[in-house]
Amino acid sequence: MRQSFAKNKALVLTSGGQDSTTCLFWALKNFKQVSAISFFYGQKHAEEIAAAAHICKKLNVDLKSVDISFLKELVHSNLFKGTPDVNTAHELNAAVPASFVPYRNLLFLTLASAWASTIGVRHIVIGVCETDYSGYADCRDVFIKSAQKTLNLAVDFKERGVIIHTPLMRLSKALEFRLAEQLGCLDFILTETLTCYNGSKKKHEWGKGCAHCPACELRQKGYKQYIEKYG
Repeated sequence: MRQSFAKNKALVLTSGGQDSTTCLFWALKNFKQVSAISFFYGQKHAEEIAAAAHICKKLNVDLKSVDISFLKELVHSNLFKGTPDVNTAHELNAAVPASFVPYRNLLFLTLASAWASTIGVRHIVIGVCETDYSGYADCRDVFIKSAQKTLNLAVDFKERGVIIHTPLMRLSKALEFRLAEQLGCLDFILTETLTCYNGSKKKHEWGKGCAHCPACELRQKGYKQYIEKYG
């Protein structure tokens, strides 16, 4: 897992969940200095913002919190507060869960890149994955590569353009738990992170959550497979 970034700084997009926190530990292992950024966009599981702040405080990582709650006025998603169940199909595409927030990751990466340029950071880390995921288009490798190219074309900062890292892109949830074990943070992931779309803090062997939303179901399944293969 050791990369050649020991002299570089990184900015990690963090939500307080399993994916982003695993990426945070990955960045702390591989980069000289790590900062984090989180976004409040009117999500039902706003408790994740508090979780992100708590996690960054425990790990002594500087966190920039950004309010982009205007997003709920522009796009449709049942992940926003006051909306129906996240387990149904999305209004714009029945093949995607209602929890999908159109253009969210593109906006996240744009704002993270803006902050990164301000604090002198080139390397951005985001916990997207297209192996075990809900079919979100903005979690695919092709999107990330395209976004990086577009972001760098937008400013033409010569040798200071952003480099986006996706440590989880090719990992199943089981392998993500395995990675956490290898990074020495498995217990931290299980006890401190909050991935649940409903913001439930009910404790289970696989972590905290309602056990019924798509995020919890994916996490449960991944943990079971991890225990069966590596436990």
